[in-house]
Amino acid sequence: MPLSPEYRWLEQHEPADRGLLRSCLPFEFRHHAGASKIGVAVSGGGDSVALLHLVARAAPHWGLSAEAATVNHHLRPEAADEADFVSQVAAGLGLAHQTLDWSCHPATGNLMQAAGQARLDLLAAWAKSRGIAHILLGHTADDQAETFVMGLGRAAGLDGLTGMRARFDHNAVSFWRPLLGWSRAELRAFLNRHGFAWCDDPTNEDDHYTRARIRKALPGLAPLGLTLSSFSETISNLADVQDLLRHTTADAFARFGREEAGALHFAHRPFTDSPFELQRRLIIAAIRWISGTRHPPRADSVHQVLSELWRHRGSTLGGCLIRVGPQEIRVTREPRAVAGPLAWHPGATWDHRWQVTGPSLPDATLRALGTDGLAQMPDWRRSGIRRDAALVSPSLWQGDRLVSAPLFPQFAAKWQASLYPTFGSFILSH
Repeated sequence: MPLSPEYRWLEQHEPADRGLLRSCLPFEFRHHAGASKIGVAVSGGGDSVALLHLVARAAPHWGLSAEAATVNHHLRPEAADEADFVSQVAAGLGLAHQTLDWSCHPATGNLMQAAGQARLDLLAAWAKSRGIAHILLGHTADDQAETFVMGLGRAAGLDGLTGMRARFDHNAVSFWRPLLGWSRAELRAFLNRHGFAWCDDPTNEDDHYTRARIRKALPGLAPLGLTLSSFSETISNLADVQDLLRHTTADAFARFGREEAGALHFAHRPFTDSPFELQRRLIIAAIRWISGTRHPPRADSVHQVLSELWRHRGSTLGGCLIRVGPQEIRVTREPRAVAGPLAWHPGATWDHRWQVTGPSLPDATLRALGTDGLAQMPDWRRSGIRRDAALVSPSLWQGDRLVSAPLFPQFAAKWQASLYPTFGSFILSH
């Protein structure tokens, strides 16, 4: 079949490469990007290295330039060498590269979950610093199948069986997975055809990790019809149902919910009269939106919150306060869980969701308004913002002096704060 005019440039590439080159910058991405520069997250493994090579070849034909970044979590001794390897590959392709370090490992909790959160945080911050609005990730159909089987092993519900999304937003940066329709073997074949090197992560073969064990087991399921193709089709079918539920949940919030200064309000009777699954989804979405966490809270914890709510009792979960009144249910940020001070720069993201804009200010920090901030704001109650939301709202400081409380018009000065995304948009995109 002859190539259409917009893809005529593919004629200079091997026929075996053309499908991958089409896919690495899909139509949806190119018409959504609205920017001339894109980022590629590259670990050094075969999948992301293949993506980097593909993007380096395809991007110029769409008027795009690319940069690469590698996150070194400092969890494996090989990580530094892998980051250096990616830097050399990028340099050979004429692309800028930066290594992003994460060494603030939590003393308790789920280290791998924290590492995943840190990776997205670091990549988003890097992208903003480089004027990049979109980052590409190198996940494949194999990753989808592994994630699906892991969900089965946890007896996951619908949301745990719909795989990885082709696109999602984090800290006002869009992340794309353009290679979900391609297998790891196909990407390795591309690399081998051109003699491109990559790094093998030893943890991918370590049976201590569930994903590694599943990776080894999947080929044995093919004779039963459980192939990458069948897994992908099942995931797609489930994702259609998930999308319907997302829209149903967003419609419910539009009917009996509202945002106010970063807090959420649900009318009590319509909320408790809703089906259990709708209540569950609204509470989970509220906690994730307010706290900024990637992962939903444990199912038993959500059930406990709802049980307390039905008894007209409040609770805390995931860094959020759930208060129950006769007329409304209110979810706010828990003061002790709010993000700490952040050095101010225009356009900063604070506490995972507040976008703060305004002029530069030397030696200024962003932090929660707190009681000391309210003490410097006479008549703050005239704003109509409730005290619990005011305490955890963003504010700009120079030392002990409050410079701006952007949510309060009389104290905002030249700075503004907005939420990204809105809660309704968050429901649809997460």
